[in-house]
Amino acid sequence: MADEPIKGPAYYFPSIEKKYGRPIGEWQELVRKALPAKHMELVALLKDEHGMGHGHANAVVAHVLAADKG
Repeated sequence: MADEPIKGPAYYFPSIEKKYGRPIGEWQELVRKALPAKHMELVALLKDEHGMGHGHANAVVAHVLAADKG
């Protein structure tokens, strides 16, 4: 059985790690430490304080919030 392609926010994780030089776990921990901030506040944190692009920041935040919800 072939591996299924990665879908959703996790699709961006390899490029996030490569572009910003930190493992995805560190980005996720930064987001978790800022909770219970709202989604867009968390995106702004990654963009403003860490120079992350909007799409990448949104992917990290969406993944963390979905994982912590379920």
